[in-house]
Amino acid sequence: MTIRTKTPNLLDNPPIPVQAKLAAAWTSLMFLVIYIDYYHLYQPGEIDLIRGGVIFEFDISGTLMSIFFVIIAIPALMIMLSMTLPARVNRATNLVVASLYIPVMVFNAAGASWDYAFYYALTIGVEVLILAFILRSVWTWPRTAPSATMPTSREADRAQQQA
Repeated sequence: MTIRTKTPNLLDNPPIPVQAKLAAAWTSLMFLVIYIDYYHLYQPGEIDLIRGGVIFEFDISGTLMSIFFVIIAIPALMIMLSMTLPARVNRATNLVVASLYIPVMVFNAAGASWDYAFYYALTIGVEVLILAFILRSVWTWPRTAPSATMPTSREADRAQQQA
């Protein structure tokens, strides 16, 4: 008869694939970008400027709107690409895009008044932290998969519990 001396771990944390972490990070970034842009409209006079045909000192035009679309479409596509690209291409793509988006996010503070300095520091800081997480995740991406003969963490836990 075997006496169980160790209680089973009720909160198991199976490893999360790097691709899923990347897709989640890009999704979080997209939500932040959308909400930050939305909250920007609450600043006094912003809606009047947009009605007057100006955004960030730029005249609203088809070209400007296309540029805005591309700036938003790339991280949106990164959600899908992070889950579907082969590992080597995925790693390189995420390294390049996340690196290029750090200055894009910082540019959002251009022309901001000091009244909103804390708001921009906070929002840009969180966006940059997410991009740093993406960079760290792809930089530390495991080079090889575990061997088929190596026990998984669950198998190792079971073997320990039975011992």
